[in-house]
Amino acid sequence: MTSAPIKHYLQFADFTADEYAYLFERSALIKRKFKAYEKHHTLGDRTLAMIFEKASTRTRVSFEAGMYQLGGSVVNLTSGDSQLGRSEPIEDTARVISRMVDIVMIRTFEQGRIDQFAAHSRVPVINGLTNEYHPCQILADIFTFIEHRGPIQGKTVAWIGDGNNMANTWAQAASLLGFTLRVSTPRGYEVDTQLAALDGNGGGKGWQNFADPRKACEGADLVTTDVWTSMGYEAENDARRKAFADWCVDADMMRAARPDALFMHCLPAHRGEEVTADVIDGPQSVVWDEAENRMHVQKALMEYLLLGRLD
Repeated sequence: MTSAPIKHYLQFADFTADEYAYLFERSALIKRKFKAYEKHHTLGDRTLAMIFEKASTRTRVSFEAGMYQLGGSVVNLTSGDSQLGRSEPIEDTARVISRMVDIVMIRTFEQGRIDQFAAHSRVPVINGLTNEYHPCQILADIFTFIEHRGPIQGKTVAWIGDGNNMANTWAQAASLLGFTLRVSTPRGYEVDTQLAALDGNGGGKGWQNFADPRKACEGADLVTTDVWTSMGYEAENDARRKAFADWCVDADMMRAARPDALFMHCLPAHRGEEVTADVIDGPQSVVWDEAENRMHVQKALMEYLLLGRLD
């Protein structure tokens, strides 16, 4: 009897729409139990290894607290206190770590590193963020939208700012889950069509490009953005501030959206740059629910990767 192939979560396109429907339903159950102080120890005696080559606040807290709440344990590794990125090939690191833990989350730079790790791992691997994709964040964002406004199918999402890992992942999600994504980026910072496609070859394009960010927001159900300079691109700070000056989500852009439109930001936020204070701290903002929901959807994700569907 052959064992089932290991399932990883390396980009949003790794799951089907049906799997996402289950995960959103399961996340809601897990969150309800959390709010009611009910134990949900489905991963007792399981261990999560968290590998950080990029620094983190929300990713570490959400995964670590989430695993403990599921009854499991956590091992935290950084490139500063391990062999990662130094003398040991990543393939060997994967072979060793995956013999000692049950599931691995990696937050790193190039997508190729996590792909390589997963190819040599005996346990599921989760992408906690790479330069190219941020699937756990979009999982949380869509769950947050569903909580506040119901199904996202047929809705319109406006992405304002950098064509980065978040934009790539939103594009995959739009193709997969049947909503419209409008993308507005400065020239030279566009979405990479190959990275954002479901098939990895530029096919299944799930977004529309807008030169004018306000036009992208017209009639949108959700307006979302990210920092202008992602981690690893700090040398471009000054150039990006000039290029992105007109891509600050402000009250005028939110007025162009639907009256009941939501605002999201994956955090950390720089008020006065990619978003004004009155928007992120205003009544349409759900960024704090969005941040908390990282933990709940990741609990559902880890549970699913280790145990499959549960009744």
